[in-house]
Amino acid sequence: MGKKKVVMDMRGNMTRKDRQMSDADARAFLRIHAMASVGTSDETGWPYVVPLMYVYEEGDRCFLHTGGRGGHFLSNIRRNPKICVTVSASGQMQQGSPSPCDSALVYQSAIVFGTVRVCDGVDLEEKKTWFFDRLLDRLGDSRENYSVGYTMLNRIILYEVAIEILTGKINVGLHH
Repeated sequence: MGKKKVVMDMRGNMTRKDRQMSDADARAFLRIHAMASVGTSDETGWPYVVPLMYVYEEGDRCFLHTGGRGGHFLSNIRRNPKICVTVSASGQMQQGSPSPCDSALVYQSAIVFGTVRVCDGVDLEEKKTWFFDRLLDRLGDSRENYSVGYTMLNRIILYEVAIEILTGKINVGLHH
C-alpha cells in the first residue's frame, strides 16, 4: 500500500503510472472475464451498482444483459446513458511487516466509462444468440451441453456499451 495515492481523472489518467496496464493488456483482461459491477445513477443522483454478465471481444463495444422485466438498471440508463463498468480479479494477500498496513493485495482491474443503449433491430435474436454463445465460452461451457437452445431470448434485454475511456490497473504485490 505505502504512501502513494492512486487517483484517476475522467480522462483515464492515473497518478500511479507504475500500476497502470497498457491498453492492450486492459483489453485482454476484459476478454477473459464475464462478470462486472456496473454503475448507473438514478434521477436523484444516487449511485446504483449491480453485478452483470458481459462480453467484450475487441474494439470499442462491450455487451451486457439483464432480465426483460426492466427494473432499476433500465430505468436509470433511460434517464442517463452514462455508465461505469468495473471488472476485477484479486489474488493473494502478501503480508507486510511490521503492520498489516504494510501488506499488499495482488490484483488486476479494468474500468470502462461509456454510454449504453438497448440493442434492437431485425437481427436482435442473432445478437442475443451471439452474446450467449460468447458468454458460455468464457464460462467454460457450450450450448451443445444443453438439450434445447436459448429458449428465453425474448425475456432478456441486451445492451451495447460504447467504450469512451478504458483503464486497467495491476498490483503485483510488495516486491514490484
